[in-house]
Amino acid sequence: MKKSYHIIDNGAKQTERSEQELGQLLSRQGQWLLPLVELVEQCRCAVDEVVDVTGRATIQAILELSAQQVTGGELRQRGKRRPSEVVRWGRQAGRIRLSDRQLKVRKPRLRTKQGQEATVPAYEAMQDDGRLSRRMLEIVLKGVSTRNYEGVLREMAETVGVSKSSVSRETVEAAEQAVEELCCRRFEGLELLVIYIDGMSFGDHTVIAAVGVDGQGHKHVLGVVHGATENAAAVQDLLTSVVERGVDPKKKRLFVIDGSKALRSAIRKVFGSDTPVQRCRSHKLRNVVERLPQDQRDQVKAAMRAAWRLDPHEGSAKLEKLAQWLERDWPQAAASLREGLEECFTINRLGVPPSLHRCLATTNIIESPQEGVRRRTRRVTRWRDGKMVLRWVASSFLDAEKSFRKIMGYRDLWMLQAILNPQAGHKKEAA
Repeated sequence: MKKSYHIIDNGAKQTERSEQELGQLLSRQGQWLLPLVELVEQCRCAVDEVVDVTGRATIQAILELSAQQVTGGELRQRGKRRPSEVVRWGRQAGRIRLSDRQLKVRKPRLRTKQGQEATVPAYEAMQDDGRLSRRMLEIVLKGVSTRNYEGVLREMAETVGVSKSSVSRETVEAAEQAVEELCCRRFEGLELLVIYIDGMSFGDHTVIAAVGVDGQGHKHVLGVVHGATENAAAVQDLLTSVVERGVDPKKKRLFVIDGSKALRSAIRKVFGSDTPVQRCRSHKLRNVVERLPQDQRDQVKAAMRAAWRLDPHEGSAKLEKLAQWLERDWPQAAASLREGLEECFTINRLGVPPSLHRCLATTNIIESPQEGVRRRTRRVTRWRDGKMVLRWVASSFLDAEKSFRKIMGYRDLWMLQAILNPQAGHKKEAA
């Protein structure tokens, strides 16, 4: 294979060219690397240790070169003219911020001729880097406890800033930025067709989240809100926030919920009473069969699933007959079946193609990232307050969003769009 591949982390072409030029320079003028090559070849030094050693030496060289550029390359010598206004004044201890830790260095010290301290540009640039907080948050979300954070770093005698308290501070700072990022997202120009709403419990706290799907099938985390329970006020606050950030409430969309009356009430207050709401069939099925003996569950499941494939009027009639049969021996199961029965057939009533039923008939689209949130928060044993819950949930949702895929049947979403907003199609044809 003639073509050579060069893999880099950030994908910047300029960085790739710089790395290639640096590699060529080191290979041509690399006599000083021969001892390291020998150590690696003889397995007396691991490759990552070589990278650490050379990396620290490179950082020190960068600080030295940066200081020389400020001073004009002149050393502080008695009796010599100094063309630069800044001179060397020894060294002092310092630390720089890497992506996952801090590193102790010996920083060149500079002064002006007037005796004022001068800065080393490279050192100042390495001080202000938010990647440290983001990197710590990323590692903690992967399940590493702050107590064990130091153990996941490479053993380096000069590494600092990885104590439990410092990691907690950095992760809290990054998580607060995640909450702000999520709450400030704008949605102008985003044509959302479906919005899923569901709640999660964390101890005594409840967080309601909303995930939207656009016309191309892409999923978007719309927002999260904290509430003591899954009440209408909290859901209304979430939906109002989404509207304020660019979602047009006049356009008709399909909402998919788990059946909570609070969710339905908030949707109608913010988006109107004619907004179509689909009841999650998985929740409905679970609520009914949990009230039945074991030997009756499979039969009832099969009957409910078969009815949902029918015309809405015929399907509703079949389920009403099933409820009448259940009412004699299991009245609670019958009442659960009748509750919100019409909303279980919303997508049938709209004429949504069967290829979209799997994604639109249940809240699985939002429950999947919620499972990711639970996995990322499983090590948290005590939820102190609502702010802490929101930090974890927002950070986990944004992390899960990185792996979002299009929904199944996304190629047929244009039909759902035509069903919900037929006037838009007529306007395009007229234009």
